[in-house]
Amino acid sequence: MCGGRGTRLESDREKPLYPIDGVAMVDRVLRALAESAVETTHAVVSPNAPETRDYLASDDGPALIDTPGEGYVSDLGVALESEAVTPPVLTVAADLPLLEAATIDRVLERHDDGSATVCVPVALKRRLGASVDATLAPHLAPTGVNVVGASTERQMTYVHYDPRLALNVNRLEDARLAEERCE
Repeated sequence: MCGGRGTRLESDREKPLYPIDGVAMVDRVLRALAESAVETTHAVVSPNAPETRDYLASDDGPALIDTPGEGYVSDLGVALESEAVTPPVLTVAADLPLLEAATIDRVLERHDDGSATVCVPVALKRRLGASVDATLAPHLAPTGVNVVGASTERQMTYVHYDPRLALNVNRLEDARLAEERCE
């Protein structure tokens, strides 16, 4: 998912293209996906991030799924309705620059045919100094990693204690924290 406006980041660059340690966040996420057990990668783009779309539109880049840019949930719905994807689908936000293949593989190993939301404790985000922009419960924050399964009857919540999942880069301070972890 790489079509958001990224207004909280307060940067001249589109959020997916924002560099962490000299590498665009979307490239870091794509590298983790390429090194994982994920078989096919699609980039969900929107008119809100035209430079990101242009950047990813290459023969060796991921297949693109264009959405109207009406918000994360709406754009995800459009992507899931695309003929290009069939459940189960792993969704990953482009603002997770510390994501690693092993973490993705652990999520995939735990998955069955239901859907899953990957969360971290809010306390972990606060301990790291990361922003907390959304919570699913008073003590859990979504990471931007989800699995949309074939079955809509079962919804799981996976709680991870991995700091790399706790650093969604939504603000400049989050970017600074991610840079520090790359060093």
